[in-house]
Amino acid sequence: MSAAQSAASATLVLDNGLRVRICHEPRLKRAAAFLRVDAGSHDVDLAWPGLAHFLEHLFFLGTTRFAGDQALMPFVQRHGGQLNASTRERTTDYFFEVPVPAFSGALERMCEMFANPRLSATDQRREREVLHAEFISWSRDNQAHHELWLTSPLSARHPLRAFHAGNRYSLPLERAEFQVALRQFHLDHYHSGQMTLTLVGPQPEDYLIRLAQRACAILPRGKPRLRPAPPPLLDGTGDAQPQAEGSRFNLAFACDELPEGAPAAVAFFSTWFANAQPGGLQAELLRRELIESMRVSAHYLYQGQALIDIEFTLTAHGQRHLPTLSALTFDWLEFFEAVDDWPMLREEYALLQRRQALTSGALALARRLAQPEEHAEVLDNQGLVALRALLAQLRPERVLHPLPKPSDAFVASAPGAHWRLPQRNRFLRPSRRPDQPVADIRAMRYAQGVDNSAHEAELLLRWNVGASHQAGLWQVLDRALQRLVHEARQAGVKVLFTSLGEDWQLRLSGVSEPMAPLLEQVLAVLNAPPPEVWRYAEPLTPPAQTPIRELLRQLPEHCLGNSRGSARHQPEDVQPGKLQKVWSVATWEGLALGFSDSSRSALNLALRAMPGHPDPQMAARARRMQGKRWSVLPAPGSEHALLLFCPAPPGSISEDAAWRLIAQIAQAPFYQRLRVELQLGYAVFSSFRQIAGLPGLVFGVQSPGTDQPALLGHFDQFLKQLPRLIGNLGSEKLLGQRQSLINRLKPEEMDTSQLADTLWQAHLGGHDGDYLKRLQQAMGELRSTELVSAAWRLANADHGWLVLANGGEAPKGWEAMGTFLPER
Repeated sequence: MSAAQSAASATLVLDNGLRVRICHEPRLKRAAAFLRVDAGSHDVDLAWPGLAHFLEHLFFLGTTRFAGDQALMPFVQRHGGQLNASTRERTTDYFFEVPVPAFSGALERMCEMFANPRLSATDQRREREVLHAEFISWSRDNQAHHELWLTSPLSARHPLRAFHAGNRYSLPLERAEFQVALRQFHLDHYHSGQMTLTLVGPQPEDYLIRLAQRACAILPRGKPRLRPAPPPLLDGTGDAQPQAEGSRFNLAFACDELPEGAPAAVAFFSTWFANAQPGGLQAELLRRELIESMRVSAHYLYQGQALIDIEFTLTAHGQRHLPTLSALTFDWLEFFEAVDDWPMLREEYALLQRRQALTSGALALARRLAQPEEHAEVLDNQGLVALRALLAQLRPERVLHPLPKPSDAFVASAPGAHWRLPQRNRFLRPSRRPDQPVADIRAMRYAQGVDNSAHEAELLLRWNVGASHQAGLWQVLDRALQRLVHEARQAGVKVLFTSLGEDWQLRLSGVSEPMAPLLEQVLAVLNAPPPEVWRYAEPLTPPAQTPIRELLRQLPEHCLGNSRGSARHQPEDVQPGKLQKVWSVATWEGLALGFSDSSRSALNLALRAMPGHPDPQMAARARRMQGKRWSVLPAPGSEHALLLFCPAPPGSISEDAAWRLIAQIAQAPFYQRLRVELQLGYAVFSSFRQIAGLPGLVFGVQSPGTDQPALLGHFDQFLKQLPRLIGNLGSEKLLGQRQSLINRLKPEEMDTSQLADTLWQAHLGGHDGDYLKRLQQAMGELRSTELVSAAWRLANADHGWLVLANGGEAPKGWEAMGTFLPER
């Protein structure tokens, strides 16, 4: 039974009035809950900006019943799950994903925190400082400034123009009126009439229903609240401003009086607007070298109003030809609007939606089912009417900000394009398989003991291409693959082509059925990229990220002892002959899992076109790290960010097991100490990771007020206290944590992607195919004294420490690796 079918058959209302959607999906390995509250930042009294976001934060501080390490966040983290929340304009979402055995406990805790939140004065003061740190970061963020510019033409009376972030001054905790408003907002909106819960998992439908009835009974009964219509988006009180010069260009539209079905219409339009096939807008703009990428998004969609933003990332050539880009965009919109009901695209869209549901994990599927208006499988007649109404408002005269004026030579320099609708996606339909079995290639390993009856699979291929001066060639190949990447994503396969050190790696993840024909097309491009891409030896501009995310992105290169400094940014002379020379000496290996016998033969047939030479004995990638190294990588933003990587010695199963268990034990106390008690920043995390085959612990903080050396001091102090924390844990708790981790390391408990990651990284680290079995055995043999000893080795940097920071000087005793320019 498909996810869509099972979800549609199980929608119920509990005795307390709570609406619940149930999705029993046997293919899943985890379970997820997604709870939407029909209230957000725009529903708050204007006197208290940020109150809704503030209350969202307070919920996660625990309750009287579930306090300390029994609260929802540490409970989910302890079981290797994920959770978060998001306060939007008119909704607030809370969601988590955990292993099946922990699902009941997590749902019980989430319902308890809504019914009986702890709103003590101490908690409020502490959490307000966290919000204030977020506000400081937001006020300095280029994206925030861009969004303020984007909404500046709107009515001054519309809540989109108001401040909703919340800070030390907008949340006056000491005032009785504020406390009344805080508690009243909780009473008004956190009840059954304002909530919808979605549960997704492999558990039987009856079990999920009983679980919802038991856990959610604590939520108070209530009725849906009627909300007044928002003021007009435009009334002449806004202030339109010219676009800032640079690589970003936006066409924004304020749409009003859209009929029901607008969310489905926006989703349908967005899918086809950004389609990369020839004859479409994106292909034409890329052909003319005007853009690097484009996207369309709805910044706001509520009660018939929408703020639609079409954003382009420009090339240098595109920055000089904005009138041409604008004219082509409106020409395509006119062409698309003239199509007669889009019958083929509506059929294709239904296939795309089914494929996306088929490849969604538990949390992603819960999110889709919780927002059915945005993920409708079929664009029905209601959606069709809404799409017509939307397109009628995407006109030049309705653009919010002044359009660039064409020059006298504009007509001559901007010939029209020959538009056509995209063809059917060739990877959405069954492909022909070999009539006879095709033998495996020695360098291609198929994981043993994996369920090959499911529809999902993973393929990882790695080439060693020699010295790292091949960066320009990689950029050419990456650009050449972009259309295939887009096609594959629609068909339920994620294609990722990466460069790390002397290696290039290709990964295909998702539905197994189209992987063999997709690989054939990918390899054809890698062997002979189309002529027009050879002018691209420079990388695509990466999207702007927070400082800590930028450090995480560059961590793998530094773990190998590499850095992408200014020398790697010099333009290269890349030609087809140079690529062929690289392929003539390159060696390759691969790992596949989840392929049935027939799809395995089809994959083997496609692999015969692999460039390079198969090498089943390729060297492991992981390298032992020594000493304390400090690297500065300037990252966008003015906040301080620090990343500490503490590796385990490569190749040691016992140390790998110890590091994993230490990471699980340390996660909640690290967060509690640095975020809650010290309030150093809001981006605080720690986890176990395998990076380029090297296992280790990663600790990270982004802070508005504490510099990098001081952050490292707090990390060091925490790690020095970690052995005592582990020693005082108690045998029962330690046994529980250890068993929980062992259970999660069983192949049958991992989803296909997670299992592929683990096995591939183990292989890169030099381990054999029985890695998971030996790791579970080593984990089961770990004793408290051995774990404490490992924690001391970790704290003393016996196996090396690596810091990436966006500023600051290396402390005494550290080796300064210099300042590295970020990749463009």
